[in-house]
Amino acid sequence: MNATNELIQNLQKLHTTELGAGRIRKNLSLKTEHVGTEAVVEWCRAKIESSEASIVRRGKNWYVTVDGCIITINAYSYTIITAHVKK
Repeated sequence: MNATNELIQNLQKLHTTELGAGRIRKNLSLKTEHVGTEAVVEWCRAKIESSEASIVRRGKNWYVTVDGCIITINAYSYTIITAHVKK
């Protein structure tokens, strides 16, 4: 199974921590400050499911590049670690 299919097939396992959600909101200037971590996870999930998303696995992480940002996800725990604007 390639990395793209593996990540897409396990999107229901996607999650993050409060600190991770805060980091993602700050780095991407998302307007979900008053919404819980689930809103951030749903935002990331929608980006990952986009037909424009490029998914690459390097070592223990997946890197999803889409809409000018890069989302980093742990490949074993499906934890969204961070997201930032692509330079």
